[in-house]
Amino acid sequence: MGRYRVFIKPSAVREIEAVAEKKLRRLIVARIEALSEDPRPPGCEKLTGREQYRVRQGVYRIVYGIEDDRLVVYVVKVGHRSSVYR
Repeated sequence: MGRYRVFIKPSAVREIEAVAEKKLRRLIVARIEALSEDPRPPGCEKLTGREQYRVRQGVYRIVYGIEDDRLVVYVVKVGHRSSVYR
């Protein structure tokens, strides 16, 4: 499997920056970077009714799409589990 390029929407970057705890922010960024090696890691779930997936990082969720033909992962949303799917 080739290495995927990861793109993060500007709104998702703002959501990451809004996470108060610095350690948790680093863990979220590390999880996103790991998607370049394996865009469907153990524990990821395909979202119902969308061509998107999600992975967990603590109480936060990272929602992203995958374009296998172009080897691209695009992060669309990062948020607390209570509000990320709205």
